[in-house]
Amino acid sequence: MMVANSASGVRVVVLAGGRGTRLQPFTVTFPKPLVPLGDMPILEILLRRLHAQGLLDVTLTLGHLSELIRAFLDQRAASAVPDMQLTYVVEDEPTGTAGSLSLVEGLNSTFLAMNGDLLTDLPFGELLAHHRASGAELTIASHAVTTKIDLGVLELDDAGELVGYREKPQIDHRVSMGVYVYEPSVLDLIPQGRHFDFPELVVEMLRQGRKVAVYPFDGLWLDVGRPEDYARAQALFAENRGRFLPGGSAGT
Repeated sequence: MMVANSASGVRVVVLAGGRGTRLQPFTVTFPKPLVPLGDMPILEILLRRLHAQGLLDVTLTLGHLSELIRAFLDQRAASAVPDMQLTYVVEDEPTGTAGSLSLVEGLNSTFLAMNGDLLTDLPFGELLAHHRASGAELTIASHAVTTKIDLGVLELDDAGELVGYREKPQIDHRVSMGVYVYEPSVLDLIPQGRHFDFPELVVEMLRQGRKVAVYPFDGLWLDVGRPEDYARAQALFAENRGRFLPGGSAGT
């Protein structure tokens, strides 16, 4: 209950306008947010999680095949996410993962923004509480990822001489989950009328000395960006359905 209360009433922007080129051929004639996991599109799974945590005011920024997403939600939303207020912003041309926020009206208080192709059991209320406690203007949800390099890595000095050799090393990273908490003051940095991606926004905030916080999350998360990610997501959802959907609910 505490998590739901922490998130209740906060506005959400779901970024669902990308072309999904990395996930081709699945997305040639089908928008990536509607790619199914089991019996349910990934976008519906995300909306159900938002709904269960009291996040009922959701704006979707759409572009590629936007009419298919709207048609699906027009038919599905009343039963899947009752009482959720869905609004849409349709881009004529892609404006980027930060630029699309400049098209959304009324973002005048703390809000969540997230990619529409995420599979996660992230507690949004805890993320918001962390953001508020940090005093940051922007918070990035992060996840630990280990990258394995399937080759021998040569370590060279400045003269090009070999000084070390590592066979198939593993490198640990903290990566962005594609889920963010914004204060409306950040929107002043987003230019109107041109493409502007989230990394550009973060770099500019750091350049200006404005506080960007990181929320570490080590639960379930997967960005469904490539065909191999999609295969992993199918297995992850099947094995952990109850953690992604409140009550382990099935499609209706």
